[in-house]
Amino acid sequence: MSIAPQDLVEAALSVATLPCVSSVRDRTEANLRWANNGLITNGEMRSRTLTVTATAEVEGGTAAGTVSQEIADVAEVAAVVAAAEGLARTGRPAEDAAPMVQNYAHNDVWTDPPETTSIEVLDDLAKGLGDAFERAEAARHLLYGFAEHAVETTYLGSSTGLRRRGVQPTGRLELNAKTADREASAWLGRTTRDFLDVDVVEAVDELSTRLGWASAKIDLPPGRYETLLPPGAIADLMIYAYWTANARDAEEGRNVYAAGDGATKIGQRIAELPITLRSDPLYPGLETVPFVDFTSSLDDTSWAFDGGLPIKETTWTDRGVLHELIRNRGHAMRTGTEPTPPPDNLIMDGGGTASLSEMIASTKRGLLLTCLWYIREVDPERLLLTGLTRDGVYLIEDGAVVGAVNNFRFNESPIELLGRISEIGVAELTLCREWNDYFNRTIMPTIRVPDFNMSTVSQAS
Repeated sequence: MSIAPQDLVEAALSVATLPCVSSVRDRTEANLRWANNGLITNGEMRSRTLTVTATAEVEGGTAAGTVSQEIADVAEVAAVVAAAEGLARTGRPAEDAAPMVQNYAHNDVWTDPPETTSIEVLDDLAKGLGDAFERAEAARHLLYGFAEHAVETTYLGSSTGLRRRGVQPTGRLELNAKTADREASAWLGRTTRDFLDVDVVEAVDELSTRLGWASAKIDLPPGRYETLLPPGAIADLMIYAYWTANARDAEEGRNVYAAGDGATKIGQRIAELPITLRSDPLYPGLETVPFVDFTSSLDDTSWAFDGGLPIKETTWTDRGVLHELIRNRGHAMRTGTEPTPPPDNLIMDGGGTASLSEMIASTKRGLLLTCLWYIREVDPERLLLTGLTRDGVYLIEDGAVVGAVNNFRFNESPIELLGRISEIGVAELTLCREWNDYFNRTIMPTIRVPDFNMSTVSQAS
């Protein structure tokens, strides 16, 4: 790809006949996969995606049209711009329309080239896997999984003068270990920016411990159990609560954050413990692109007018009290509030210091729920979610794990769960399982809830 991504952005702006925002996302990726204690594939990939959002005045207001396409040559730019403008001219007026973000003082390094990654980033991991495969063979265990490292550089420009550049590295490791007879299975994941902090042997040792726990099988009926959820499991629930924390939906009575009569629950206590949930694009180790780019996980057309808007640190829940909700510029202008675009990370902390092992040791009887899977929404007004347990549910008795139990289907609302947490452990960097294709920058604690609802027994394995 000889043409610079900045030149593709400028080419789109130069042929546009309507106000528009143009962005190019340059992505490089390296990955490894393994199965049955052996590496099976590795590879490198590179892609560029051009996204253009155009706005047009139509009867009744302003409409927007967005088109996104992988692109290899400047000759393809004009067609993308024309398609976006066609959608805008024939579209319906947007309810959350707002003037395009104007130029502002910044110190972006617009002219810098894209940052990249390569398979060399995974060299140390591959060497560690060699040792891990030998240990697994000796223990009669089988290892499966993959690792990937991606670096995305986003260049965003607008007809109002914006020129913004952001870089976001993303790495994840997923490991699954099984006994040779495949009767027991355990999963864990790690999130990283550069793989320098990933110890694959330590991860495999943790999985081996869990497979050891599973040597005893215990059947339990459905019911409400005292349950420990480690950081990865609670992350899956809190991420969904974050994604649905829309201020407009709350004011219109369409989500769990609604208080009725057009009001929200902002200012109300939703957790008894002093739990804080916040996001910060500059948080050390969790840095994200600090401006709105509509090709990101903001899957909402109302953000089409906010391309390039700076994203700031926001506290969503402050010591147990709901403090803020997600709000785009159009809605903020109509309601006299501030826009709160969501950063691509989430940090939960309640001041706890206990590790998972310490919380297990203080448990008289309860479940250790390591992994959630196939999470789906049942009732948006309660944010009631259902899903399955998988690859590791264990029974704790008198401070020790005594065996693996059958899988369950659960029914829980993460917001109601916040109000029932009885203990919160130390917050640590973690990778969720269900949503890690879309969201993997989280810091979460282990939590204890006295009555987690295992609604039915599941045959999932």
